[in-house]
Amino acid sequence: MDEKSKMLAGLPYDAWDKQLLQERMRAKQLCHRFNQLQPEQHKVRSKIISELINTKGSVLIEPNFWVDYGYNIFVGKRFYSNHNLTILDCCEVKIGDNVMCAPNVLISTATHPIDPIERQTTEYGAPITIGDNVWIGGNAAIMPGVTIGSGTTIGAGSIVTKDIPSNCVAVGSPCRVIKHL
Repeated sequence: MDEKSKMLAGLPYDAWDKQLLQERMRAKQLCHRFNQLQPEQHKVRSKIISELINTKGSVLIEPNFWVDYGYNIFVGKRFYSNHNLTILDCCEVKIGDNVMCAPNVLISTATHPIDPIERQTTEYGAPITIGDNVWIGGNAAIMPGVTIGSGTTIGAGSIVTKDIPSNCVAVGSPCRVIKHL
């Protein structure tokens, strides 16, 4: 298996692999172009987003926006993100329809070994799934391997380390359900 195949499978891989470095650079260049556009340049911004991530419908992302690769991000219809969305997508990120993110949201499939020596050369990840009609509050962080069910609200400042069911409100660090809808 090459390093990209290992990465996509959620296995330990070398993030410094030449191909992966080139693919991250392409994504960083597209993000940089997107983030530097004038506010009224909606069509150019939409074109860059369609080059960067996989979308099914209308997507409105306010700058700044950052990804690792982009091609592992799958977004449903009517997605909105306020400023400073970061998606670290070494594994798939599936986002449903009608999802909204407040400012400063982090969605990270990437993680590293606890051992400091191993961490110098190894990375791995786990996919993230976000259902339909989800709202993620400001400064929330969605960690590797998490699934958030449809109809759920994640409160501002939450750190989501475990799956959250559908139709609830969940908040905190670590994030936990406080109300079922």
